[in-house]
Amino acid sequence: MDDSRTLLRHTLATLAYRGGKTIRNAPAGFAEYGAPESGRIPAKILAHMGDLMDWALSMADGSRKWHDSTPLAWDAEGERFFACVKRFDDYLASDQPLQATAEKLFQGPIADALTHVGQLAMLRRMAGAPIQGENYFAAEITVGRVGADQAAPRKPF
Repeated sequence: MDDSRTLLRHTLATLAYRGGKTIRNAPAGFAEYGAPESGRIPAKILAHMGDLMDWALSMADGSRKWHDSTPLAWDAEGERFFACVKRFDDYLASDQPLQATAEKLFQGPIADALTHVGQLAMLRRMAGAPIQGENYFAAEITVGRVGADQAAPRKPF
C-alpha cells in the first residue's frame, strides 16, 4: 500500500474517532436541534457525512454517484455513517486502483466530513451537551479502526 493510501486511511480513522465523539451520548432531541429553515439540523449533517463517504468511495472506484439521504433516527444514522466509512476504508485497504487522486479524495469528501464533525461539536455545545475536549495528538487513532468502537481518550481536559 502506498503512502497516500495509508494517510487517507489514517484520516478516515481520525474522522471515525472524532466523529464518534460527536455522535455518542447525544441528548434526546439533539438530532432535531437548531433552526431547520436556516441550515442543516444535526440529523441532516450526520446523514450528509455518510453520503460524503459513499461519494468518496464512488469517486475512488470510478462509479461516481451522489445521493442525498433522508436522515434515519440518530443512532441508526450513526451506524450508517460508520458503515460508510468502513466501506471506503476497505476499498482503500484493497488492491483496487484509485480512480481519483488521493489529494482530491482528501480535499473534497474527507475534508468536508471533518468540517461537519466540527459543526456537530459546536451544535452539541450550543445544545448544552458539549463533548469533552482532549489532546488529539495523544489520541490512540489506528489505521483500520473506523467503527463506533474507539479507544478511550488518553489526555482529556
